[in-house]
Amino acid sequence: MKNSVLVFATNNKHKADEIRQVLGEGFEIKTLRDAGILIDIPEPHATLKENAREKSSVIKKLTGKDCFSEDTGLEVFALNGAPGVKSARYAGDEANAEQNIKKLLADMVGMDNRTAQFRTVISFMRGEQEYQFEGICKGQVTLAEKGVGGFGYDPVFIPEGADKTFGEMTMAEKAMFSHRKKATEQFISFLKNEAWQG
Repeated sequence: MKNSVLVFATNNKHKADEIRQVLGEGFEIKTLRDAGILIDIPEPHATLKENAREKSSVIKKLTGKDCFSEDTGLEVFALNGAPGVKSARYAGDEANAEQNIKKLLADMVGMDNRTAQFRTVISFMRGEQEYQFEGICKGQVTLAEKGVGGFGYDPVFIPEGADKTFGEMTMAEKAMFSHRKKATEQFISFLKNEAWQG
């Protein structure tokens, strides 16, 4: 049977690989680069839901094809939900993951409450209709980086029920807890129930 092709409004290879692993057979994921779309889509909004909608809407208008996007943030309760929607730019618009981590750990020096959660919102544009799916992974921010795997804040986040950071886990181990997997599973269920054919 021919795979359904889904355009994923991202150029983040790590995110694409995580979602490919969850989707499994029957679906083919194409990133923006795979689809020949060489643009960076702004994320100007105050919520993950709005940013996810912005990205999927832009690609839908450009291609006319059904597509999906996601936006993910690390929400630290002692920082009133920061970095949140600004997770990728926490240390500045041009910051990399290491700089963002250093700022986060510096901002949390002396804090006893290190409870946090990763939140992922997937936005799927089908025709003129948008559907959203959300996944949350609760956990703790560590005092220092542990592990070199994953991406983003993975080396400083231990999910509930685990004894090591996402950065110390294999992709399969991370998938057992992953916020992105939870959102993607809802997305898959929707696609299958709708008998969507790309």
